[in-house]
Amino acid sequence: MFGQRSAELLKELNRSKDGTLPPYNEDAVRQVLEEMKGLFDENQKEVGLTASSSGEQGLFSGIQLRHACLERNQRCLLAYIYNRMVRIREYRWELGGVLPDEMKLNLCEIEVLWFNNYNKMLAAYMRECELDLTEHTRPPKSLYIEVRCLKDYGEFVTEDGTTVQLTKSSQHHLMRSQCEHLIRQGIVEHIQ
Repeated sequence: MFGQRSAELLKELNRSKDGTLPPYNEDAVRQVLEEMKGLFDENQKEVGLTASSSGEQGLFSGIQLRHACLERNQRCLLAYIYNRMVRIREYRWELGGVLPDEMKLNLCEIEVLWFNNYNKMLAAYMRECELDLTEHTRPPKSLYIEVRCLKDYGEFVTEDGTTVQLTKSSQHHLMRSQCEHLIRQGIVEHIQ
């Protein structure tokens, strides 16, 4: 049956919703591509026949059926590849820039290359912005945090004009947005 193997690829991917990625099924992808090539060749042959036989109407329905199967296979393959890439991108945000070996074994060579390129682009963007986007992936629970000074800094003026004296080992209750750059500089640390 046309399109059955491509649908099996998607079902296989859908069955592994528990956060794991099944191994890239290269054999099934190759079978789908071969089926698509066969459908395309058959359509090309029949289109040539209809053009030479002054438009025989009986061949058009077969051409349309094969073309619809061809498009369905294409959509299924693209969905398979896209959903795998979405999961790989989620792994980058959850696990960081290095994939565990057991996960790398489930990726094809092109997917590993895509992961490495995505990792490099994300790192370059974060360097350019001077911001670690992977640090706070969830919104904060409170606007204010408790911080402890690690070194003498002097006066710190908050957005509302309040002056806070930051001396070594002193603790303060400040807005998260105002003291994040101090945390990154190592002047204060967040007390859990």
